[in-house]
Amino acid sequence: MSNGEKVWSLGEGQAPEDLDKPVDTPPLSSLLIERPQGGSITVGGDISFVAKVEAQDLLRKPTIKWFKGKWMDLASKTGKHLQLKETFDRRTKIHTFEMHIIKAKDNYAGNYRCEVTYKDKFDSCSFDLEVKGFVDIRSAFKRRAWPQPSHPPLVSCPREPKQDETPEVDVWEILKSARPDQYEKIAFEYGITDLRGLLKRLKKTKKEEKKSEAFAKKLDPAYQVDKGGKIRLVVDLADPTVELKWYKNGQEIRPTPKFIFEQKGTQRIMVINNCGLNDDAAYSVAAGEEKCTTELFVKELPVKITKEIEAVKTTVNERIELACEVSEEGAQVKWCKNGVEVPTGPRSRYRVKSEGLKHWLIIDDASKEDTGTFTLMASGGTSEAKVQVELKPLKIIQDLQDMTVLLGQPLKMHCEIFPGNVPGRWYRNGQLIQSNDRINILQRAKNHRLEIVNSTIHDAGDYTFVPEGYSQSLCAKVHIVDPPRVHLESLNFPDNTVTIVAGNKLRVEIPISGEPAPRVVWMKGERVILDSGHRVRAETFSDHTSLTIDIAEKEDTGNYKIVLQNEAGEAGASIKVKVVDIPDPPEVPLVTEVGGDWCSMTWEPPIYDGGSPILGYFIERKKKQSSRWMRLNFDLNKETTFEPKKMIEGVPYEVRVFAVNAIGVSKPSEPSKAFVPLAVTSEPTMLVVDDVTDTTVTMKWRPPDTIGAAGLDGYLVEYCIEGSKKHSIDIVTNKELTEKTKYTITGLPPEAKILVRVRAINAAGASTPRTLQHSILVKEVIEPPKIRIPRHLRQTYTRKVGEAVNLVIPFMGKPRPKVSWLKEGQTVDPTQVTIRNTDCDSIIFIRKAERKHSGKYDMKVEVENHVDTAIVDIQIVDLPGPPQCVKIDEVWGGNVALDWTPPKDNGNAAITGYTIQKADKKTMEWYTCIEHYHRTCITITELVVGNEYYFRIYSENMVGLSEGATQTKDSALIVKEGMQLKNPEYIDHDFKEPPKFTQPLINTFAIAGYNATLNCSVRANPRPKVIWMKNKIAIIDDPRYRMFSNQGVCTLEIRKPSPYDGGMYSCKAINYLGDALVECKLEVKGQFGL
Repeated sequence: MSNGEKVWSLGEGQAPEDLDKPVDTPPLSSLLIERPQGGSITVGGDISFVAKVEAQDLLRKPTIKWFKGKWMDLASKTGKHLQLKETFDRRTKIHTFEMHIIKAKDNYAGNYRCEVTYKDKFDSCSFDLEVKGFVDIRSAFKRRAWPQPSHPPLVSCPREPKQDETPEVDVWEILKSARPDQYEKIAFEYGITDLRGLLKRLKKTKKEEKKSEAFAKKLDPAYQVDKGGKIRLVVDLADPTVELKWYKNGQEIRPTPKFIFEQKGTQRIMVINNCGLNDDAAYSVAAGEEKCTTELFVKELPVKITKEIEAVKTTVNERIELACEVSEEGAQVKWCKNGVEVPTGPRSRYRVKSEGLKHWLIIDDASKEDTGTFTLMASGGTSEAKVQVELKPLKIIQDLQDMTVLLGQPLKMHCEIFPGNVPGRWYRNGQLIQSNDRINILQRAKNHRLEIVNSTIHDAGDYTFVPEGYSQSLCAKVHIVDPPRVHLESLNFPDNTVTIVAGNKLRVEIPISGEPAPRVVWMKGERVILDSGHRVRAETFSDHTSLTIDIAEKEDTGNYKIVLQNEAGEAGASIKVKVVDIPDPPEVPLVTEVGGDWCSMTWEPPIYDGGSPILGYFIERKKKQSSRWMRLNFDLNKETTFEPKKMIEGVPYEVRVFAVNAIGVSKPSEPSKAFVPLAVTSEPTMLVVDDVTDTTVTMKWRPPDTIGAAGLDGYLVEYCIEGSKKHSIDIVTNKELTEKTKYTITGLPPEAKILVRVRAINAAGASTPRTLQHSILVKEVIEPPKIRIPRHLRQTYTRKVGEAVNLVIPFMGKPRPKVSWLKEGQTVDPTQVTIRNTDCDSIIFIRKAERKHSGKYDMKVEVENHVDTAIVDIQIVDLPGPPQCVKIDEVWGGNVALDWTPPKDNGNAAITGYTIQKADKKTMEWYTCIEHYHRTCITITELVVGNEYYFRIYSENMVGLSEGATQTKDSALIVKEGMQLKNPEYIDHDFKEPPKFTQPLINTFAIAGYNATLNCSVRANPRPKVIWMKNKIAIIDDPRYRMFSNQGVCTLEIRKPSPYDGGMYSCKAINYLGDALVECKLEVKGQFGL
């Protein structure tokens, strides 16, 4: 083949160091029902390989891959010489996968593999393709179809026959100078199919050969010899005196009749006689510390068929022996049936035996499934023969008998046929009978039995037994007889009583049974109910009978009798119909007692309960002026008394009652007589002691929670001395009610203990008194002083000069505390600071603040021996002074460096910054250069060349800028200097970048039959090559897919997808800077959500 011709078998390269890594494959499972078979064609011929997968239990299409060798995926090699096709037969549910090779070339020969995967299932099948034609010396690296040698030869033995006179190509030199990704292309171009072995040798030959000091000529890299032949390994020593040792696979070789060592001058020769497969190994020779190695390949001669297999025709259960002879003892052969290898494991029906040149395939108990074509495959040829297994003639020993069986009794059918080991199927009315808990299908030798434990009506019919594989059948009829029965137990009516509400429609359906269908009669007393009745009628159907009452009335209550008759007997039953209604209204309710927001009422039950017990009562109320009734209970009241609550005082009310039974709610009773709730207020709340002196006690409280419609007139305060039996009758208010919720009791004896209580008074009377739980000691209470500094005074209080200062500091303590103030440990001058004290606070007031008012003011509060102190820090701030000295440090170009010292007076506040201004000497107009500058040195830039400048600086603190500024004594003259223009160097921007997906693929759900699209966007420069893949397999020239790419937006359109198009889709963008990959999952659902 010419170097420029392209072939479909080329693929990506694989590094030699990766060849020895094991290839992981999932466990095999039986998916293939028809496997591709090996074949042989001549150069330029066409051949097809077919694989079939049954999809009966598969939810989606399985994935199939075709490989050449161990690794080359042929999906990307389709074209002029290779085509892959897929078809699906909806009738047989079988997927058919085909691989067509068109105009085969000699390098297409080799081992192929078909792999099928579905979820966690995996199946694989290998087959061989032999392309007959001219073979050159490069066939040394071609593997034979079967079996394969462990290593290909590199160098031919000198005894090989002379090759044809064809132009020689040094493949080794081509491989040494080629890149690793070109190895496969070169291998297929020159017909080398064992690429793994080739690259192993290449890896060793690429090592740099150092000039040997011990060997004048080393061993060749590899040798080849036929099995049973003789080979000579020769090395030439540079030093004949050096000690020489030979090794095989690292083990030293000793002289034996098989290994003979010879010397001829400086040559050392090892002769290997009668080469076998175990001599295929790596050999090395060591001369001192140097060593050279080689590999010996033993070529096994093909095994040929010397005696063909003979065709066999027999019947089932017979023994079959297929015999064949080959040309070599101990040869490995493979038995196949219809192109599929025969399993020969311990549990297999097939046994394989060999003796010398003969090989047997033995089937002890032949069956009809053994019919087919059996093939013996050897490395040098095949032999096949047809085996035909037929059934033995059928003989009926005992036929099926017609039967009549009582319903519910066992049904047993029996027949006998010959031969005895023939299975069969049972049918009832043409439908296949399956074994279950009720039906047992038994076979013992020639006896076949069908047993039904409890026969039913559906078991009647025509029964047929059909022996498997025969056209004859055995038939019989079965009749089922059943006496009539009424199945009242299925109605779940208590005591067979049906209850119906008056006015409703009643329909009672009662299951009946009997074979043949019984005659049904309904009766109430002595009156027969006909099916032609208008309001009451009876109807009969095949499996039930019904009684219908369109509008139930009280007169329909009673017993109804059912009578069934047929040829097998008579049966009867009865049911009771009870018609119920809502009860009558209760009697008029009577209000027996009235409270502030409640009342107590009672009533009598209704005279007629509607035929059902009274379950309870509902109570309603309304204002007399209103027409809207409000229900008071949502849970039934089972008693005839009730206490309505939450009524408004002073408003007249009425109440009424409803009776409730299982049927419903009665009409309301007549309303009661009107009544008005009215009550005193509740007791006052939260009674506490507010203040205590030596003669008075001040109490305070909160109004009652409930005042009521009568309102609140006032409060009555009472007290008594602790220890007395009752409260004093003297009212503190001089017999007048107090409307306030605070009162002071005066004229109390000092150090006496009193108890106090308060009542609320209204038109209904006095409420329950609120009593203080503990006694009160009439004595002044000492409360330690405590100063409550406001939050804004807990840090330094700052004010500007001239502003007013007014501070209020609250404090606590009893009796009235004594307050004193100090400033920095000295008494406060009252002419400068005004201080005013009250019972609860102290005030510092400065009308016009000055800086001398700044300082720490100490406040001291005393109550007898208890003291509390606090410090108030006041800071009066003013404008700062100007900086002390401003000078020009340096002038260069258009820049001036200034330096100054902070002001002497900071205005009693930290300097926060400086403001720098400049002025041209000609105009002396000042312009601000920078404000709020914190440092004491600065460089002023961008000054006009030729001008002379003065500078001044203001100080700044929290109050503001200083009133004056400090100006430089000297001016700064900006002198013009020579300038050199430097052209900037521009560097072109590099727009190149590797591919990067800016918008990834997203998981998509599609509807079968409607086009679906997958979109993503990629950015790259130069423009990348975009490859779409499904399940990591590139999509190439598939008419079901359309691929678009516009302005970096990549789109894959799937035309009318089916559920088999679901899977993982990926988009890969590649340029010479790198690649990028995004993936998504596509699920295709049926059009109707199936």
